[in-house]
Amino acid sequence: MKRIISFFVTVIVLAGVMAVTTPGLLDKVRLGLDLKGGFEILYEAKPLEEGQAVTKESLNRTAQSLEKRANVLGTSEPEVTTEGTNRIRLKIAGVTNEAEVRKKMKEPANLTFRSSPTGGKEDADFTKIELLGSDFKENGAEVGYDSLNQPEISIQVKDKAKFTEITTRLIGKELGIFLDETMLSAPVVRSELTDGKASISGNYTNDEAKNLRDTINLGALPLSLTEKYSQSVGATLGKQSLDQTIVAGLIASAFILLFMIGIYRLPGLLASFALILHTWLLILVFVLADFTLTLPGIAAFILGIGMAVDANIITNERIREEMRNGRSVLSSVKLGNKSSFRTIIDSNVTTIIVASFMFYFGTGAVKGFALVLIVEIVLSIATNVYFSHWLLSLLVKSGLLKEPKQFGVKESEIREL
Repeated sequence: MKRIISFFVTVIVLAGVMAVTTPGLLDKVRLGLDLKGGFEILYEAKPLEEGQAVTKESLNRTAQSLEKRANVLGTSEPEVTTEGTNRIRLKIAGVTNEAEVRKKMKEPANLTFRSSPTGGKEDADFTKIELLGSDFKENGAEVGYDSLNQPEISIQVKDKAKFTEITTRLIGKELGIFLDETMLSAPVVRSELTDGKASISGNYTNDEAKNLRDTINLGALPLSLTEKYSQSVGATLGKQSLDQTIVAGLIASAFILLFMIGIYRLPGLLASFALILHTWLLILVFVLADFTLTLPGIAAFILGIGMAVDANIITNERIREEMRNGRSVLSSVKLGNKSSFRTIIDSNVTTIIVASFMFYFGTGAVKGFALVLIVEIVLSIATNVYFSHWLLSLLVKSGLLKEPKQFGVKESEIREL
């Protein structure tokens, strides 16, 4: 009786949780530009000044700047990744004005230090440009801490004489730090600085201080961006892709579930429930890990479902084969689960190894496909192997499954031991 109660409580609770949470989870899944519509650009980065090189650090900082610029455009969750030694790939979903994106994203970061001739405090009052990003030494900005253990940013400029003149003239006044037309900070000049070094202090958090440091260093390492490749996916086309994929998936899933139940009866129904749980868990992982769902991701999802179905078919066929050999239902389930487990694990581990290499060496869509496939396989082992085997064992040991015909095995097929 305890096994029967455990079985029904588990199934009912899980079914209820999935039914209640699934609509909300689906709304929270972040869609890629191939499903939502958007714009993708591949840039090649080059230094603005001759003699400089594109370093890994400057490439990463330029990528960070692109991401900030994309956020300013009001787009949702831009994806910016570096590739190789001098390329940056930008993906923005929900783009409606491609020309604006191209213009805004191609410009190098424009860092300026400005003073206010009128002594005003508003952003618009800081009109006189005193320093450019290129006036600072490369990687010259660093985060340190003052005597009160508060974060401060130390900076170094190239022209000491110019900096001396500026700080002498602006003692007691604010020097606004701007990225494009957005003021990041407005520290007050406390004294004349003659060694080309200064400290910017204020009520900064550690993250704010690091962001300001990175912004100043980015301004000291401007990179020009040349567009090498771009593609646009209209919102209508993206929606059509998503709608058609959902319809195809629902139809295929219905056929799979009917096949499992028709061939394997009640064990097939348990396997179908495990598949539904597997799908729900994958959606949950997408939401919690903030993954972006793309067409390659859906391809990996479908492949993972196919492997999960194979796992259930292998298990049920091994169990049926043991029954045809004349073993009892309980013995057949134990032996079938045990022998199928090795086969399934070997196959899945091999696939995980291949997907790991794809993720490590691949880029863009290849990495996304590999990551989804790895997550799929892990969830499949948890649901379609361990969980499915556990549910089946509960029913067999409780006596609800005790006849071979309940597994789709005819009496005429059973051979005597």
